[in-house]
Amino acid sequence: MNTYLEAFGDAFLANLNWTWKSMIFEVPWYTNYFWGLTLISLVIWGLEVLFPWRKDQSVFRKDFWLDGFYMYFNFFIFTVAISGFYKVLELLFDGFGLGPQSLALMQLDTLPMWAQLLIFFVVLDFFQWFTHVLLHKYPFLWQFHKIHHSVKEMGFAAHFRYHWMENILYKPLKTLGIMLLGGFEPQQAFIVHFMAIAIGHFNHANLKFSWGPLKYIFNNPVMHLYHHSYVLPEGKYGVNFGISLSLWDYLFGTNHIPESSGKIPLGFPGDENVPKGFFGQLIYGFRSRRKT
Repeated sequence: MNTYLEAFGDAFLANLNWTWKSMIFEVPWYTNYFWGLTLISLVIWGLEVLFPWRKDQSVFRKDFWLDGFYMYFNFFIFTVAISGFYKVLELLFDGFGLGPQSLALMQLDTLPMWAQLLIFFVVLDFFQWFTHVLLHKYPFLWQFHKIHHSVKEMGFAAHFRYHWMENILYKPLKTLGIMLLGGFEPQQAFIVHFMAIAIGHFNHANLKFSWGPLKYIFNNPVMHLYHHSYVLPEGKYGVNFGISLSLWDYLFGTNHIPESSGKIPLGFPGDENVPKGFFGQLIYGFRSRRKT
């Protein structure tokens, strides 16, 4: 038991210390997620200001500051808070012989680093796409994902407006994806993470850009806007589930872009019942389930 308690405390303190060092510039710039997130946010927001798709939308759109807080809460505060639990789970898995190499389906260590990172990016994105589908398909999971879909005006920071339970749901499946890649040493994984932040911000931004013919590979703000549409095609529980890549939606037939005006209502039927404040949203999924 002491081993697990020590592992819990060490992981928590290590993550807290890393975050603090990032904030005070004691972490190398290329792995500094705090200022990396801040810089990427400012760049994408600047593009929104200069080239807005919905020109009648305010620069400080509805819930701008709430979503800004969500960015730092989900990416740092909650991650630090739960880091100890994940370390304990890692030790438990190791005890059952389920270490990082136990599920490996392919060995990457013989490949050049660019190929390792590309495979890591694609595999990770597929597992995130699959998790996203589950969040829409199953009512229990949808109760939590409603927080993300309560956005009524799209902007870059809406990328990180999601219920803390989604951190718990996404990370195990992402970890499973990594465990399939034997021999991968993720020292350079920060490259993929920064790309994912930039692409996610871009896809939620008030920008009209679709990558031309590359739209069948890469997700984009036009495609993702219709993922947030208030009105979905009949019989569908969701469309355009892509995170960084649109490829999966086109492969599995979940793509849907009916037009490109950008003038559509966002949200979902009943979104008026979602609490407007952060603390109300923290317990929303559990409270809604009890009411039903």
